[in-house]
Amino acid sequence: MGSAHPTVSIVVTWFVKTPDKNVPILTKMSTAIITAVLDISVVWSILAVTQKGRYYPLDDTLCPRMNQSSLTMTDCSHIPSPCYVLEEQKLVDNLELIDSVQQRAGVTIILALKGFAMFSVFPLIKKYLVGTTASSLWEAQLAREEFGGELHVYAPVYPEHEFDLILQGATHISFNSLSQWQRFRERSLAAGVSPGLRINLEYSPVEHDIYNPASPLSRLGIRAEVLTEKWGDRLPPGIEGLHCHNLCENNSYALETTLQQIEARFGRYLAQVHWLNLGGGHLMTSMGYDVEHLVRVLQDFKTRHPHLKIYLEPGSAIAWQTGFLRATVLDVVKTAGPTIAMLDVSFTAHMPDCLEMPYKPKIRGARDPQPGEPTYRMGGTTCLAGDFMGMGDYCLTKPLHIGDTIVFEDMMHYTMVKTSMFNGVPHPAIGIIRLSGDFELVKTFGYLNYKNRLS
Repeated sequence: MGSAHPTVSIVVTWFVKTPDKNVPILTKMSTAIITAVLDISVVWSILAVTQKGRYYPLDDTLCPRMNQSSLTMTDCSHIPSPCYVLEEQKLVDNLELIDSVQQRAGVTIILALKGFAMFSVFPLIKKYLVGTTASSLWEAQLAREEFGGELHVYAPVYPEHEFDLILQGATHISFNSLSQWQRFRERSLAAGVSPGLRINLEYSPVEHDIYNPASPLSRLGIRAEVLTEKWGDRLPPGIEGLHCHNLCENNSYALETTLQQIEARFGRYLAQVHWLNLGGGHLMTSMGYDVEHLVRVLQDFKTRHPHLKIYLEPGSAIAWQTGFLRATVLDVVKTAGPTIAMLDVSFTAHMPDCLEMPYKPKIRGARDPQPGEPTYRMGGTTCLAGDFMGMGDYCLTKPLHIGDTIVFEDMMHYTMVKTSMFNGVPHPAIGIIRLSGDFELVKTFGYLNYKNRLS
């Protein structure tokens, strides 16, 4: 940028500092004029769409730097393999966007530990979020020990022998059924925890049943007719809130429909409660998410129900696109079809959502193959026949060899919280690329971690 015309340099600096206000101005300028004084790669980096201060290229192939990690090198030789690596700056970017939403919309956003529970970065997250939500005793204990603040608890069922421990430190607790509420009512009230009921809207935009909380035979939440049949137009005495979770990595328009369904099916109860928890699935940090629409939807709902304190508890959105899984090629196997790259990671053990959803993770430097191009299929390290990426193959810029690094992008959410040690394969280490650019190895795993889970 040092060789750019001074006037252009000032415009670029102003754009970076205030992206929301200046994107329309800059994008209307003639690219021919800018190109005269700037390198073309810089021009394309500038002419990127933005979402609340986050920049995205118009074309990945034209702006490869915009898709890169905060690592400037192409190898990860100083990082152990395999290793989950969080990029602290990207987490800060997400948290700042999320904080902007809660400040402007007048809602409270908390961290869902089921999606992301990397407690080594809780001190950073606590600067933006006031609390967490837990779905089990151990998640609740982790929240108490490492996060503090508000602790919301919801589980489909509470074991009798765990319940008093779950209540310790909890500020809110939601019950999945009327029978669970009746069973634990007195103990909840005596503990001073604010109790709520999880409701089932019988609406969800989620297409995969494994992630659909509102499927016809769902075990999650109380349907409106069940509540009405038992209690009529009044909630059970002592209930102070309602909890709804029917989304999974969805947009603000799905939330808008969700709020309409809440008012249509459970509107008679809203005046009787103090808080409404809208659960997770709000992917507000993803590219293309209409954040302004989200804020308007929440503001409008609060205008209609000004007495309600609104909670959102995203998991994926907190850690979306904030880190990667570094892996290494251990063998290259030729077949009649794609070449198999055998890795030191496992899809079933280390990236289970790839097989459960299923979905194809992005690999840095790779793209979808075109007919006739050399094609690679990624194979996992366990003996499970299906431990490979079956949702699609990859084309890389150069042939793979034993010892090459493979970087799976966006591997922070629903990975570390769901891993296993199936087959006794080593668990990836965990590290952080700090704001300074330095890599910090946070945790490693060994044989005793595997043995101590068994008997």
